[in-house]
Amino acid sequence: MGLDLYAGPLTRYYAHNWKTAAQQMAEANGWGYHRITPQGTDERAEEIGADQIQADVEQWRDALLEAISPKDGAPDEPWPESNEKPYYTDKPDWDAFGALLLYTAAEVQREPFPLQVEKNWDFTAYPLMQQMLEDTERVRSWSLLLGATWWLPIDRPLYFKAPNPAGSDTLIATTGLLRMELEHINALGWQADEETIRSWTESEGYPADTGTDASDPAGDMQEHTTYDTESLAKYAFSILWRAVEFSQREQVPILLDY
Repeated sequence: MGLDLYAGPLTRYYAHNWKTAAQQMAEANGWGYHRITPQGTDERAEEIGADQIQADVEQWRDALLEAISPKDGAPDEPWPESNEKPYYTDKPDWDAFGALLLYTAAEVQREPFPLQVEKNWDFTAYPLMQQMLEDTERVRSWSLLLGATWWLPIDRPLYFKAPNPAGSDTLIATTGLLRMELEHINALGWQADEETIRSWTESEGYPADTGTDASDPAGDMQEHTTYDTESLAKYAFSILWRAVEFSQREQVPILLDY
């Protein structure tokens, strides 16, 4: 089960009117691609229709904002919903997303982290992660480490658990909190400028699997089974950074899709 990131209108997300990075690459190269999620195939939303999806999402949004708006002060503004507004997507996958969480846990605790991780590794099993999660005082301000999968376009830092529009209990946070977390991670370790951070989606991440040369007539692919931890962490960080910038500019939520 892979991991994609989507920043865009919830209407467009639930209407399946978007394409993952893998889908876009497949189409650009003329490859076949059929996406199946744990919830089923992409075709079921067509039976409902985008107009009804938007109405349901807006009803959910308004009820949620009413519930979380501060009692004293201005209410949170509703973000616009649409089936046409632009979206941003990329594919950190679990290995890179886990590397970012492990790197964060290490930097917060000022502990060393493993220089390499195995492909399809379980980041939750690392003592560094378990130690961080057991420190309730330290971890409670981190939506990323606590398992948030949604961030709404609200500036004030906040997280809470609530049903999403499909009725599933979800740990939801705000883009204001996510930006604070990303800035804190960067300050703890890399201290990189924004241009450098954005470049990591191209310069860091997964090494390309390569084909063999003429000396190997079988022509098998040479597949990488270990990755550079910090390079993966930078890659996932850059994707999240770009998503926050897009979310705050376009006023759209961010979701982890898997």
